[in-house]
Amino acid sequence: MSAQVWPPISHEQLVKEEEEALAAELEWLLADLQGALASLKSGIEECLALLNLQEPGSTLALSTLRSETVKGFVTRVGTRIIKGDISLRISSLAPPRGQQSYPLRISSPLPLPQLSTLLNLLNQTLDIIDISTWTGDPRNGAFISGQLRLLADTIEEAKAVMKGGEDVVGGKWWEDDFAGDETILAPMPTPTHDEADRVVVYRGQEVRVREKVRVESQDPSLMAVGAKLSAVGHAVEGWRFKLGIVMGEEMGEE
Repeated sequence: MSAQVWPPISHEQLVKEEEEALAAELEWLLADLQGALASLKSGIEECLALLNLQEPGSTLALSTLRSETVKGFVTRVGTRIIKGDISLRISSLAPPRGQQSYPLRISSPLPLPQLSTLLNLLNQTLDIIDISTWTGDPRNGAFISGQLRLLADTIEEAKAVMKGGEDVVGGKWWEDDFAGDETILAPMPTPTHDEADRVVVYRGQEVRVREKVRVESQDPSLMAVGAKLSAVGHAVEGWRFKLGIVMGEEMGEE
């Protein structure tokens, strides 16, 4: 079954009317997108509010699974740990005489580079949205397409930072020199603790791993940031897909 235009029109006229229809659809889509950008901005602002928790902050219990290797708590305010009390029981770190565990107490703010990077990326997404709304031409399909691509890339980078790992800022903890004696109140051991049998430079000295313990604590606010950020990213990809169809672009095109 086929469809025909009646009365018949020339091929040139048909192409012209198709182009006009696509232009009208693009104009409508770009106008509709402006309302969606306001919603996306609201979602990012909610993420920022959760990340920038003020006093009293979020107090998180620390422990290791099925052992008492690590016990204690830390309190996060914004992108810093402002206090903490931790007890360590590891074979390579003998406790002070008369104590059963090695005490660590955080008394001064301890910056978290990973969260500072996340904060910066979230602010970048707000700038991208503002430029798309106020500074550039919101009726220019190519411009908006480029802005959506930049927005999607920035959100993906923020999600990768939240996931963690050595490839993100703060992932290689031994390269950070923010945890000085004035921050962590405990008799500092000789620098012989790192990642098992791995040699790295820590505080200007080459040190080798003796033992490593990884502790994860679920921060409800940061978990909410991750969920909201994923939802915003999904919405952005949806708009990129719709705009790409109307403009004849593929998602992978640069």
